[in-house]
Order: sequence, then C-alpha cells, then structure tokens
Amino acid sequence: MVLVLSRTYFPNGTNGVLRFEGGIICHTIELPWKENETSVSCIPEGKYFIRKRYSTKFKWHLEVMKVMNRKCILIHPANNALLELRGCIAPVTELSGEGRGLSSRKAFYKLKGIVDKILDRDADVCLIVQS
Repeated sequence: MVLVLSRTYFPNGTNGVLRFEGGIICHTIELPWKENETSVSCIPEGKYFIRKRYSTKFKWHLEVMKVMNRKCILIHPANNALLELRGCIAPVTELSGEGRGLSSRKAFYKLKGIVDKILDRDADVCLIVQS
C-alpha cells in the first residue's frame, strides 16, 4: 500500500492532502518546515513506512518509521498543529487555516481503518511525503 501526502507549506503550519490510489482519504496538518528541528518542524519529504503503535495517551495510532534525526513521529488526531503537535501528522476532514483543521478524530479513524486492514495482513504501508 502506498499513501501519498502532498504538502503546501505556510509560515504557521503545513497543510496536506493524503491520497491512496488517486483518491483523497483526508487532509492533514503539521508544523511549519523548520529544517527538521525536533518538536518545532514537520518531517522532511521522503519515503517512510508506517506501523501500528499503542500509548496510554493516544491508544492505538500510527507511527512513521525511520525519520532522519527524529523519533516517535506519530499520526494522531489534532486540530491545531502549533498547539497540539511536536512533529507529528494529524489527519483532518477539512482545512481551516495554516496548520489547522476540523474533525480530526473522524479523519484519523477513517485513515486508521484503511491502514489497519493492510497492516493486519502483514503487508507494508509506505508513506511518500512530497510538495
């Protein structure tokens, strides 16, 4: 499975569209690009693999693996990148500003449902991040 995240960069956040097989799954929000600096920047463009992860804070969510000079980059619900993210990616149903969106939990569960079906079959899920 290949997911493609196409980004648009803004001073106060990064907005994206996440696609699978040409169709839109959801929009995304992230921190602005700040040279991959930990906790204040979105991750670099590139190819990554995704796995399931569990934490007490987010319960079952998704993790973006092997991000250069970063760790624990997650895909989890959030509606305001500057207030709720530290380098992670948040799915949203609708964009509402730079790094801001609406109904993140709904978008997250839609994405997670699609990805979980693939991961449960022991198949790879690849995320391509591009502008």
